[in-house]
Amino acid sequence: MAAVTGLEARKAAARKAAFIRRKAAHERAGTAVAGHLSAVLAGHRGVPLAGYMAMRTEIDPTPAMEEAAAHGQVGVPVILGPDQPLKFREWTPGCAMIDGQFGARIPAVGDWITPEILIVPLVAFSRSGGRLGYGGGFYDRTLEALRAQRPTLAIGFAYAVQEDDNLPLEATDQPLDMIVTELGVITPG
Repeated sequence: MAAVTGLEARKAAARKAAFIRRKAAHERAGTAVAGHLSAVLAGHRGVPLAGYMAMRTEIDPTPAMEEAAAHGQVGVPVILGPDQPLKFREWTPGCAMIDGQFGARIPAVGDWITPEILIVPLVAFSRSGGRLGYGGGFYDRTLEALRAQRPTLAIGFAYAVQEDDNLPLEATDQPLDMIVTELGVITPG
């Protein structure tokens, strides 16, 4: 078994603390947490985007995704395998869903799309656009590949209490262009 590095240990500790904060925020949150996200996406009507199906205590982007689907393509991530970028299957409100890897819900059928906007789930974020994910690197690989093809807007969606300006980050971590919480919009800069 490989030794745990100092960075890995700091990331694990940051994830643990962020999960506790996120769980508490999720328990307090009502259903109207995606209003600011809807407002941001309204400025990008018709641009292909990808959201995610919330799991456990993740903040739920579904209401904003439903609004966006009335104006253009919306996809959700599909994990093809370890160390691979995500692919995105087109999603529409009410479409048939199945369990994908790690229990994430994905459309049972549908075309693949290439989003220009990604609504990114996260464990913690910093005001400077840093993101701490679950540790699989899926979004970092995906954003790197998409950004090599065309400008791609990465919007972190989280509860405000998930903010942590002391995130342990690596050079391979892809930055967020914007963070949207239930309280408002943060533009790094």
